[in-house]
Amino acid sequence: MRCQYFLILWRSLGYSGFLKTYHQRILTSNSLIPFIYTSLVQSLHKTLAFYLFSQRNKFFTMPEIDKNKIDPQLYSPPSQVRGMTKLDRTAFKKIITIPVLTVRKEIVNKLVRSLKKAMLQRPGIKRVIDDPKDEGNKLVMLDPYKIVSDDSFEESERLLLKELNVTPQISSYSLELTYENFKTDEILRAVLPEGQDITSGFSRIGHIAHLNLRDHQLPFKQLIGQVIIDKNQGITSAVNKINTIDNIYRNFQMEVLCGEENMITKVRENNYTYEFDFSKVYWNPRLSTEHNRITELLKPGDVLFDVFAGVGPFAIPVAKKDCTVFANDLNPESYKWLLHNCKLNKVDQKVKIFNLDGKDFLQGPVRDELMKLVEQPSKERKPSVHIVMNLPAMAVEFLSIFQCLLSGQSKSSELFPKVHCYSFSKADDPAKDVQQRAETLLGASLKGCSSVHLVRNVAPNKEMVCLTFQVPASVLYKNQTMTQGEQFLKAGMDKFKYFIRNFSSSQSKMRLNKLV
Repeated sequence: MRCQYFLILWRSLGYSGFLKTYHQRILTSNSLIPFIYTSLVQSLHKTLAFYLFSQRNKFFTMPEIDKNKIDPQLYSPPSQVRGMTKLDRTAFKKIITIPVLTVRKEIVNKLVRSLKKAMLQRPGIKRVIDDPKDEGNKLVMLDPYKIVSDDSFEESERLLLKELNVTPQISSYSLELTYENFKTDEILRAVLPEGQDITSGFSRIGHIAHLNLRDHQLPFKQLIGQVIIDKNQGITSAVNKINTIDNIYRNFQMEVLCGEENMITKVRENNYTYEFDFSKVYWNPRLSTEHNRITELLKPGDVLFDVFAGVGPFAIPVAKKDCTVFANDLNPESYKWLLHNCKLNKVDQKVKIFNLDGKDFLQGPVRDELMKLVEQPSKERKPSVHIVMNLPAMAVEFLSIFQCLLSGQSKSSELFPKVHCYSFSKADDPAKDVQQRAETLLGASLKGCSSVHLVRNVAPNKEMVCLTFQVPASVLYKNQTMTQGEQFLKAGMDKFKYFIRNFSSSQSKMRLNKLV
C-alpha cells in the first residue's frame, strides 16, 4: 500500500520515468525494497517541498503578514493628542500602511460590489482611487485586519477574481488619515486620560445632542461637544445636564457645550411630530417603545386620563385612535407645547388639556368624568378607562388619592379604572418593591390584579418600572360610612406613614407639605 501511495504521488509530480526504473527494480528483487523505500521517502520529501515553494511563488508577491503582529492601534489618532482640551483638527494626521488590489478600470464597479466585506471601512475614505502608475487601473483599498496576504480572500471572492481575470496580487499603500477619518470613540479615547471611561453615546432630541458627562470628563467638555457635532449629521448643538431632575416640572438645568443655543426643537416619534423647548420641558427619546406599548392597550372609544402628560407622547397617539383623552401637566411650558402639538398632529378637538397639579387633576376632572360614566344607564357600553401616571420619581405618592375617590356614588361593577403608574426602584426585587409601596398608599392588596413591566435600566442598580393595576372597588368606594373629616384624617395618616418610610428622596420632601 505504501509503494502504491508513493507511485501515485510521484507520477503527479512528473517523475513517472524515474519511478518506472525503481518500480522494475522492486519487482526483480525483494531485498531492495527497504533501500528503495527509504530513498523514495527522502526524494519525495525534497521534491514535494520544492513543488509547494514554486507554487506559492506563482501567487504571492509580498511576504505573508502575521495577523497577531498587526498594530491594534492602527486606527488610533497620534499619541500627541492626549490631554487636548481645545480641539485642533490638524493634530490628527497619521500615515498608515494598508493592502490594495490593482484592478482594471472597466471591471472595478462589478468587483467592488462583491468585495465589500474585504474592503477598507473608514469614515471619509474613498475605497477606490486612481493608480498613480497606470491610468488604466484603479487601486481598491482593503481592510488590513482581514486581508493580510493573497490567500486571505474568501472562496467566493477568489472565484470572482478568477472570473474577472484579476490576479490576487496584494500591494502596500501609504494612506494618510486625518481628523475626518477617525470615529468619535477613537478620538475621545485618544484625547482623554488613558484608562478612563469615554462618552461617545448621547440622546438625540432633534438637532440637540444631550450628554451626561462624568466629573473626569468635564475638563474636556467643549472638545467632546464639538466632536459630537462634527461626527453626527444634523446635530448642531451639544448640551450637558448639570443637575438631576429635582423639581416638580421635571426639567433640568443644562449648559451648552458647543454649537447653537437654540433649544426649540422638533422630533418624530412613532410617526408623530412634537415640537418643544428642550430646556423647559421633559423629553426622553428612550421611552418611545413604552409610549407605543401603552397606546396599543387602548381601543377606539376608550378613555385616557394622562396625569403628567408632558408635551403629549401618550395623549396624542391615543387620541388618534378615536379615544377620549384628558391630558394634564403642571408645567406651564409643557401645557403650552401640549396645546401646540395637539394642533400640529390634528387631534386638538379630541384632547381636553389642563394645567393643574396632579392631585387637583385626579380629584377634579378625573373624578367628575368617572362620576358621569358611573351614572350612565347600565345598558350602555361603558368604555375602558386608563389612567397613566408617568412621573417615576413621585407618581406612587399620588396613589392615596384614589381612596374614596368615588365615595357617595353607587358602586359600579363595570367601571374600575386601570392605572399605569411609573416608578424608580433600587431594590433587589423592583417589582415587589413598587407593588408594596403602592399597596401601602392605596390601603389595599393588589395581589392578583396587578402586573409589573420593566421599562428600562436608568443607572446601575436603578430600574424604571410600570405598575399596572385595576383600582379595587374597596379603594374607590372605601368606607362610605366614614365622615368627610375621618376620610381626610385616614388619607393623611397613610401619606404620613409612606413619607416616613421614603423620606430620603428630595421629591418626597418637596411634596410633603403640598400633598398632606
